[in-house]
Amino acid sequence: MKLLLTSAGIKNTRIQNALLELLGKPIAESSALCIPTAGYALSVGGEWRGAVGAWRFICGQEPRTPMCELGWKSLGVLELTALPSIAKELWVPTVEATDVLLVNGGDPLYLCYWMRQSGLANLLPLLRETVYVGLSAGSMVMAPNIGEDFVMWKPPTGGDETLGVVDFSIFPHLDHPDLPENTMADAVKWAAGMRVPCYAIDDETAIQVVDGEIKIVSEGHWKLLR
Repeated sequence: MKLLLTSAGIKNTRIQNALLELLGKPIAESSALCIPTAGYALSVGGEWRGAVGAWRFICGQEPRTPMCELGWKSLGVLELTALPSIAKELWVPTVEATDVLLVNGGDPLYLCYWMRQSGLANLLPLLRETVYVGLSAGSMVMAPNIGEDFVMWKPPTGGDETLGVVDFSIFPHLDHPDLPENTMADAVKWAAGMRVPCYAIDDETAIQVVDGEIKIVSEGHWKLLR
């Protein structure tokens, strides 16, 4: 699987060019499935934003985090919470035939739980040519763990472990004006408690991973924290 792990989607020309390189063809000739699941566990100030957030993501109504509105040849919805009740023979071939998975932000542990429950987590390593584009939590879930600072929704087993597809963790939305707790000082403090190298990335930055090779794609700022 080819990974493009972003903080805020396809935000700039460099990130879009990286996506095109991974696809090997234009977006207008590529099929996509969007995964809104992580957003359902998201609340802001105690207010549940899941329903509206999922709709905005699917419909391409999130200009601050562009993903679904890029002009795909086809776009479908892969809702992970529905998959355990559906025979794998029905949905797995669709995933295998799709060029790119667009994975929304929200709660990384909730997303991880449903990736495992649905069976998608086991399928991902087999999708050698598929491009996985993560947005915030959709990127963080690929790490071995996310750190206690990012634990909101708590899985039945507890802890902060995620899928471990890559061997680093991600601190997204670095220095975002609406997130005063996401400064570089906060990132350094968070990284000090992590067991793997960490990347702090702003919304103009993405991490590309192909066959274990890491490449930073950025028009903003980022830092590797060991």
